[in-house]
Amino acid sequence: MTLAEVDVLATSFPGVTVGAKWGHRTWMVADKGFAWQRPFSKADLARFGDETPPSGEILAVRVDNLDAKDALLAIAPPGFFTIPHFNGYAAVLIELRLARKADVRAAVEGAFRAVAAEAARARAPSAPRRRSPSRPSTSAGSRSKTLRSRRSR
Repeated sequence: MTLAEVDVLATSFPGVTVGAKWGHRTWMVADKGFAWQRPFSKADLARFGDETPPSGEILAVRVDNLDAKDALLAIAPPGFFTIPHFNGYAAVLIELRLARKADVRAAVEGAFRAVAAEAARARAPSAPRRRSPSRPSTSAGSRSKTLRSRRSR
């Protein structure tokens, strides 16, 4: 899969915009990036030391949480990896030239759903707080009824 194919896929989801964050093409929903082009910086390359870094087009995608990231990396689909810069961050990197198209599609769709759900929760009004049945009401009318019932005892 290529970044051009990722673009076709990602922009097919509702509410997706394409912009630039961190100086690279980023696919966003509700102004939050869920996938982005992620070439290596000089610092990233230095961290590889003598090891040959992944090459070609690199895509970063968000995942639900760190447990999901660990699970995905444990499965080890071809082309999926992480780097020290992403430690503690719920995202993985994909070397597109090595990854299977179905895996990339699933990762991009999962990233979109995770960020869209996060954005929906942030926009949703807070649920009204329900009173515990064991706690007396503190409304003025309730207080006066309580005072009257105590006086009549």
